[in-house]
Amino acid sequence: MDLDIRRADQIDPAWLTAALRNSGALPTGRVGEFSIEPVGNGLVADSFRFRLTHDGPATAPASIVGKFPSHDPVSRRSGSDHLLYVREVAFYREMAATLAIHTPRAHAALIDPATDDFVLLLDDLAPARQGDQLAGCSLADARVAMAEAAALHAPRWGDLLLPTLDWLAMRPAALGAMVDAMLPAIIALFRERFAGRLVPEHLAMVEKLPAALIAMRAGMDAPITVQHADFRLDNMMFDVGGGTRPLATLDWQTVTAGPGLTDVAYFLSAGISSAERRLHEGELVRFYHAELLRRGVRDYGWEACWRDYRRFTLHGILMGVFSALSVERTERADALFLRMTEGACEQAADHDSFGFWV
Repeated sequence: MDLDIRRADQIDPAWLTAALRNSGALPTGRVGEFSIEPVGNGLVADSFRFRLTHDGPATAPASIVGKFPSHDPVSRRSGSDHLLYVREVAFYREMAATLAIHTPRAHAALIDPATDDFVLLLDDLAPARQGDQLAGCSLADARVAMAEAAALHAPRWGDLLLPTLDWLAMRPAALGAMVDAMLPAIIALFRERFAGRLVPEHLAMVEKLPAALIAMRAGMDAPITVQHADFRLDNMMFDVGGGTRPLATLDWQTVTAGPGLTDVAYFLSAGISSAERRLHEGELVRFYHAELLRRGVRDYGWEACWRDYRRFTLHGILMGVFSALSVERTERADALFLRMTEGACEQAADHDSFGFWV
């Protein structure tokens, strides 16, 4: 299909019929009326649930979710500048089927590379329990997330083809240079925005971030795999389809090739409280490592896994700081990014993560 619509309000029954027929979800019949309602709390894209009536087979979807560029100009510019829209569409087109992690089926994945207008039509996973970054999750949910992280990482662990994928390989170099150039100014704005809300010890870590990230990229020696890079509760739905699957992971805009333990450390820094993390992170990371081995990963012992977990906590600090100044500012966003930064700083302090790099 061609991208001949640009916004949710341009979609009509004929277009939906063509998209679902193209994907094989509506082999006969047509979409009649439908309704639209906003769904989710994405920061750089807008999502809507389409409730459909059609005269196709009973197996055809009664609802789907459509994803589009953000209506907010700051968030949309961030999505384009950081290649978020390009990567998510390419993920669903080329990569999702090669992984064991559960993601929604894409009925359409279309993008205009000249404008970054895009449309994703995805299976509706409802009924499901939406993850909430601010509320946190139970240890049982965290364990489920560790199993899904291994399902993401194991199938393409050490895959030398990953750096040859243009849409995936362009991110590390391009984003690294962008971060290096922008981060000092962003840190200054972050410090001003959260003055008095972040303790001095954590602010000192934020200030050390640019030098540590440069050293980390230069000294990267961990096995690479497919990395979500924003593996957190807001991008997860639990008990999907009324419990048919324990978890589905959404929002693949940041997907890249990198160390899998980055996703693990990032999730545990922000998904559970620091007190719970300190009590249970060893057990949870061991469970993740066991799942890697069960899924066929070899030559990656526990000591290497634990070392990588301890040294890749800096990603959580980066995401909290950089994202706070890259999307539309709201009260929830401020609270979210402050919590992410605090949790990652406490994790880095517990493991002397900066000591690995600076």
